[in-house]
Order: sequence, then C-alpha cells, then structure tokens
Amino acid sequence: MLPKVLKQMPLFEGFTEAELNRLTPLFSFSECAENEEIFKQGDIANYLYLVVKGRVAIRFKPDDGEMLTVAQIEDGGVFGWSAAFGSGYYTSGAYCLSDAALLCVSGEALKRFHIKFPDTGKLILERLAKVIAERLQRAHTHSQVLAMLEYGLTNGVKPLGA
Repeated sequence: MLPKVLKQMPLFEGFTEAELNRLTPLFSFSECAENEEIFKQGDIANYLYLVVKGRVAIRFKPDDGEMLTVAQIEDGGVFGWSAAFGSGYYTSGAYCLSDAALLCVSGEALKRFHIKFPDTGKLILERLAKVIAERLQRAHTHSQVLAMLEYGLTNGVKPLGA
C-alpha cells in the first residue's frame, strides 16, 4: 500500500518502481486529529512530513508579534523541511486544521538514503527546493507583517516598562 501512496505524492512524480520501493521503508504512516499540534516552533526537527489527506497550518510566532499562519498545506504537500536540511530545529509550528493522514520520514534516514542512492537523493532535494521556492512566492506573510507594522504605527507601541 505504501508504494502506491508514495507514487501519488507530487514529490515523487515520475519516480521508477525501483526508486519507490527503495524509499518505502523510510516512511511511516501517522494520523492526526483536527486541532492537534504536530510540532512546535523550536522543537527538534526530526521528521519531514507529506500530507496524504487533510490540511495542516504552518504557524510562525515572531518574538515581538502575534502568531502568523504562513502556509496551509493540503493533500500532496510537504512540510517540516528543517529535518531534511539538518537545521536542528523547526522554525515554525505545524497544526492540523482537519483530521489528517501523514507520511513521515526522518531527516537522518533521508541523509543515509542520499549517500546510498545519490541520484535519487539529489532528485528529492531538487523537488523539495522547488516546493519551498513556490511556497515562499505564494506566502501571504508579507501582507500579515505589513498589517502588524501598520497597526503598531497607527496605534502606537508602548515603551518597555510603561
């Protein structure tokens, strides 16, 4: 069943049966309930996630501002990139907006796979880079940050200790 699910994921579109069969043991299946927290901003980044079914919000909390929803990930989407890049910690949190079915793969497993199968590993990294670039172009974060800045300028910001 898992190879069939992987084959349906846009990240693995066009992969051969042999490539999918090599990838299958790396992944585990997870289910999350609506409103469930998958990971917090600042948690150790262990897993990269693929959404099989459902919706997940990616939320970022700046040190001096309100929580921002920076992306909504739906069927076929990918999140938890920090694990794939070995950056140590998640820079945002992930929360289920609906019941969700997810595939998870550890960053360490991806690293070992890339060493053992460099051609397929490179293709996965290229696909991840494309997904990230597209999401950053679509992000509504700019307008949210602008609205926060405008609010601060319009309503004034109290000095510390005031």
